[in-house]
Amino acid sequence: MSGPDDHTPRTPGWTCGTCGADWPCATKRARLLEEYGLDRATLSVYLGSCLAAASQDLRASPGGLLQDRFIGWLPRPRRGH
Repeated sequence: MSGPDDHTPRTPGWTCGTCGADWPCATKRARLLEEYGLDRATLSVYLGSCLAAASQDLRASPGGLLQDRFIGWLPRPRRGH
């Protein structure tokens, strides 16, 4: 069950139910990074499923913009040399 300050998405517009920004908003992004910690793979799968659902609801939005919005903000792992 979600609380009043959980920054959950409001569909079909995919806006934040708390602050009204495009979801995931800055607060939710920070919370997701904290919640998932080092498990970026699972976070990516979760956000990918949200992206797929949002793509159905927001068909008029260019796919690249949605991809940036949902998963483009994730920190990239450093590559070893």
